Formats: sequence, structure tokens, C-alpha cells
Amino acid sequence: MTSAADPLTLVLVGPMAAGKTSVGRRVARRLGVEFVDTDKRIVAAHGPIPSIFADHGEPHFRDLERRAVADAISEGGVISLGGGAVTDAVTRELLRGHSVVFLTVSAEAVADRLRGSNRPLLSGEDPIERWKRIFDERRGWYAEVASATFDTSRRPMQKIADEIVAWKREQR
Repeated sequence: MTSAADPLTLVLVGPMAAGKTSVGRRVARRLGVEFVDTDKRIVAAHGPIPSIFADHGEPHFRDLERRAVADAISEGGVISLGGGAVTDAVTRELLRGHSVVFLTVSAEAVADRLRGSNRPLLSGEDPIERWKRIFDERRGWYAEVASATFDTSRRPMQKIADEIVAWKREQR
């Protein structure tokens, strides 16, 4: 196991509804480390994300997010980032040198996952078309920071988590 001075760190990135939180919790449990969802930390400290966007704008949210990512990385564990975290160059730089897993998912698979969600970047239009555009805009950044990619479209989250754990153990 890693020492306190060298905590095990595994970061999950990917588009909205790729399964970062559900896979991340399973991976953390299997590796015996903490699980951190940076979006949940932001909500706990600053309130609902849609309200942050509405009241202060996306740049302010990205600043809060960058700080949450830096704190989580310094603590170690399995860390799930919000879908747009990679849009920030400083956040991408924070990920360098860490194991980063890109969870990808097809638009068809994500359609069911997005029903009834309250995601501020998907409001006001066809959410799947908007999701596709956002994913296309960010895909290069996900690939830039990724050490490995796993597709969550049509496979059980536990199977994906098992594969990520096996991959991470090979990295040590």
C-alpha cells in the first residue's frame, strides 16, 4: 500500500453521466481508499451548482472547481471530477503525473441516464444534442489528461470498476 506521504491517487474524468461517481465509489472501496466527488464538495461548501452558475457564472464555478480538484489530489484517493473540469488549463496541469481514467459513454447510453436531471449546461434545449456538443468540445481534453480509457456505455459498472482496479494495480 502507499504511504501517507505518497497517497494512492486515481482521478476519473469524462462527460456528464458517464458513471464517474458510481464507478468511482466501487473502485475506492476495492482499493481501500477514500472516494471524493469534487462536485459534491463544491455543493457542500457553496450550494447547488445550478445556483452558482446562475448567480456567479461559469468562470467563478471553474475557480471553485480548480481549488476542489487541487485539494482532493493533495489528499489522494479516488477522485471524480465534474464533466467540465478539464476545460480549465490549470486543472489539466494539476492532473499531470497522476493516474487519470477517462470514462467514455455513447450518446445512446447516456440518454436514459440524463432523464430528469438538473444539469445547468443542458438546460434550454434538447439535452442529448447539447450533451453531444459538449462532449465533442471536451473530448480532446479528456484524451489529453487520460492514462487509460474505459467505455461505460453498455457494461455493468461493477465490471468496469474491477477492470480499473486491475489496471491501477498494474501501474504500481
